[in-house]
Amino acid sequence: MAGIATKYVTENELNNEISIEELSRHALALDILLTDKTKRDQARRRFKKGYNFSEKQVFALIPKQTAGRKKEGAVSNTPDTTQEVEPKEGTVNMCQISPKETIRDLAERIIRDNISEKEVEVIAKALSGTASNASAGLSRLTRLRRELKALGASKKIISATFIPDITCSANKIQKENRLLRENEGIYYPDHFSLESVKERLDSYVVSNIPDKQALAD
Repeated sequence: MAGIATKYVTENELNNEISIEELSRHALALDILLTDKTKRDQARRRFKKGYNFSEKQVFALIPKQTAGRKKEGAVSNTPDTTQEVEPKEGTVNMCQISPKETIRDLAERIIRDNISEKEVEVIAKALSGTASNASAGLSRLTRLRRELKALGASKKIISATFIPDITCSANKIQKENRLLRENEGIYYPDHFSLESVKERLDSYVVSNIPDKQALAD
């Protein structure tokens, strides 16, 4: 969709002076966000008309998904004339996040399918991108890490869910909100700050019955 394209361009600082090769590196992340043909078509139009990307650049970002496309999805740097089709069952990208999939389901799939560190990083970016803002995105990533820890994921897999840009943006939002509350004469103890809540969330063991504090967080 155009909104997804606009947000992605802004967050990743894309422009039409970037090389085809570099743009193609964003294809997998966009493939996760643009879940059907309609959304891909709308995003292509936005890239072309809204940001003056060339046709080759547009198709580097959002390649056509043809009937012969493999599961891994080789990225083509040039447009083709084949008809785009929806992926058949069994050819869905491993990094795709289903709208019906909970964060716990996602963590279990990462472990079950032995998804690589690089793919987990893409999943984490996509998961945070489904949130309304960076603060909410950071909360989802924190929950994902907690679930992965409970399932015994390796440190490398857990580390792949740390997205510095999201953390930085979330901290900025938290700071702005704190200043706003101070200007309005509203004060919240540090116990309720994003950083404090995040530390407590990371320390919880999800297999245990939550106490009142855990439920409050």
